[in-house]
Amino acid sequence: MVINLDRCIGCYTCQIACKDEHVGNAFPPVTKPQPTFGQFWIRIHEVERALSPSHIRVHYITIPCQHCGDAPCMKEAKEDAIYRRKDGIVIIDPVKAVGQKQLVQSCPYEVIFWNEAENLPQKCTFCAHLLDDGWKEPRCVQTCPTGCLNFGDLDDPTSKVSKLLEEMKGEIFHPEFEAKPNVYYIGLPKPHLSGTVVYGDKDQCAGNITITLMGQGDKKRKTKTDFFGDFAFDGLGNKTYTVQFDARGYESQTQEVTLKDDLYHLGEIILRKAK
Repeated sequence: MVINLDRCIGCYTCQIACKDEHVGNAFPPVTKPQPTFGQFWIRIHEVERALSPSHIRVHYITIPCQHCGDAPCMKEAKEDAIYRRKDGIVIIDPVKAVGQKQLVQSCPYEVIFWNEAENLPQKCTFCAHLLDDGWKEPRCVQTCPTGCLNFGDLDDPTSKVSKLLEEMKGEIFHPEFEAKPNVYYIGLPKPHLSGTVVYGDKDQCAGNITITLMGQGDKKRKTKTDFFGDFAFDGLGNKTYTVQFDARGYESQTQEVTLKDDLYHLGEIILRKAK
């Protein structure tokens, strides 16, 4: 699956389609029914990005099972309760996995859920029962109104997903898990740095001043503050940067910031008149 987050509008249609397909419906030998409440086999994570204290932008990250090539859950499963099909889809056997609650904690992506009534761990199956019946894509992909979700054979260079990854820069979610996921993302939010610049002598927003961002091994990046003195840099890395503020008639200032989180707001930067 290739998920183009630049197209996701947070409509939750994929999640509703998953519920419609699986709640109250068993599809042996693939899965037992999904409970009405408490499970989201495709989860939407909302990420707020502050362009300024008053300007918040929301990004949506769609998270199904990643159907990992080196799945941690398979290593924790007893009696081959989790297996990988020839097409790469990872399935929790609804008979062999009964009682194996440890599988919920085994997933670093937190997409395995516990069905108390069935005494069974459950997750997204990529609607394997539909694929076996001739469908070309899971219900979530079929119902996505914006083309955010894309499904196909990555081993086929002519497939839609292969072409999409070739045309646009795709990446995996949480590469530090080293699970070799088979879900790829376009447009994953990167660390984001923002702030507001103010003229100290006037107590006014400092519009149209130059902000320079310098990071080790990176080219210098420059931007201008807007009318309200706000600025933002996106697509950054988790490392230390130097931010420089330059305005005619005012002292040049620098700040060093180490980005560890997705968002970092410097607050107000007060410019002082040059002597």
